[in-house]
Amino acid sequence: MYWIWWIILPLAGLTLGWTMRWLYARFQLTTSEQQAERIKQDAIKEAEAKKREILLEAKDQVIRERNQQERETRERRAELQRYERRVLQKEETLEKKTNQIERIEQQYVEKGRLLQEREAELDQEEERYRKELERISGLTVDEAKALIIADLENDAKHDAQALINKIEQEANLSAEKRAKDILVTTIQRVATEVTGDVTVATVTLPNDEMKGRIIGREGRNIRTLETLTGVDIIIDDTPEAVVISCFDPVRREIAKSSLEKLIVDGRIHPARIEEVVAKVSKEISQKIFEEGEKVLFDLGIHNISQEAIRALGRLYFRTSYGQNVLYHSREVAIIAGILAAELGVNRELAKRSALLHDIGKGAESDSDLNHAEIGMDMARKMGEDPRVINAIGSHHNDMEPTCIESVLVQIADAISAARPGARRETLDNYIKRLENLENIATGFTGVDKAYAIQAGRELRILVNNDVVNDDESRGLAKDIAKKIENDLRYPGRIKVTIIRETRITEYAR
Repeated sequence: MYWIWWIILPLAGLTLGWTMRWLYARFQLTTSEQQAERIKQDAIKEAEAKKREILLEAKDQVIRERNQQERETRERRAELQRYERRVLQKEETLEKKTNQIERIEQQYVEKGRLLQEREAELDQEEERYRKELERISGLTVDEAKALIIADLENDAKHDAQALINKIEQEANLSAEKRAKDILVTTIQRVATEVTGDVTVATVTLPNDEMKGRIIGREGRNIRTLETLTGVDIIIDDTPEAVVISCFDPVRREIAKSSLEKLIVDGRIHPARIEEVVAKVSKEISQKIFEEGEKVLFDLGIHNISQEAIRALGRLYFRTSYGQNVLYHSREVAIIAGILAAELGVNRELAKRSALLHDIGKGAESDSDLNHAEIGMDMARKMGEDPRVINAIGSHHNDMEPTCIESVLVQIADAISAARPGARRETLDNYIKRLENLENIATGFTGVDKAYAIQAGRELRILVNNDVVNDDESRGLAKDIAKKIENDLRYPGRIKVTIIRETRITEYAR
């Protein structure tokens, strides 16, 4: 029987435990529902309170904005009232001024009427006097005026002609001496170096084996260098030297410097050549800019554009008859400045015009215009003074000079180009120019022989005395000089001398 209790008691304990757990869970559920209901009620109450609070704030905001608007309205109304008072005051002032002006106008009208009456009286009086003078002199007014004007005109012409003759005599006596003094003083004060250059450059090699390395396998090295620099590299039988030929001095300088660097470096192949040429091109570009800035600093010229500075710097590598164009431009600027100072004209403008007169030669342009026209276009784009533009365009007489500075640039350019040693020509050009001078002279009737001497500065002509007399010799000299001016281009001037003589020879036996 005891075993039954062992079964009943656990079952009863389990039943009791489950019942108590169910009752506890039911109690917990009821408590949670009540708590949730309280939370819900609290949330509703809080939301209603928040709603009332928001409504109150909105009402307060509306009241504040209404008050602000009313205050602004009052201020605007007050301001409008002030404006109205000021307008009324101005209207009153204008009305007073208008009344005053009307009174003044009435006074002027009255004075005008009195003046008209006075003028009428004066006209009558003048007419009476005129008739009386005509009666006394026996001449009309027009006849008297013509007589007086004729006498004054004759006197003025006589005095003017006398003054002109006196001025011409004084000018003829002093002008030539003054001009010579100014030119001699200017030339004596200029002591610049004479530099020259040619269209080829020679690069010295350490040995003849270097020629093969420069040429490279199947000529790839020399082709690369010529393609990148745009020059012709001449490798001939000259020992330990190669020649670089190019009419563009900048490209020739880049090729020369690049080749020298490659020889020193020893690594000569297409990739290295491209690297060195790019580096040297950058260095030359920097040198061009530095040379342009240097000459501007030396001359004290400012306000020049970057394009103009580079164009001036490129002139450092340009030559004209062997004369460095940048140094020539600098020298022309110095000479023009001295001439301007001697003559008392604008010295700075003369220097600026002279420095820029050949700037067209440094322009990177493929235009078919001459360098004077290109320089004019550049100066016009840079906003230069019209007198500077005219000086650039007229320095070779392509157009008429319109100011004294343009004439000074022509004179300074001629002095710099024509002074001894400034320019040189190649032997072929030199001989050709002399032959052209002699051929021009011998082409005239009556000329036996012609000799170009003093490096082509003088042409001496022997004429047949039976064909050409003394009077005809003078005309022949002028005709030959005119022919030379029209057919040849040359710096400075050429002296033409006609020699006519009679030789009689007898022998005593």
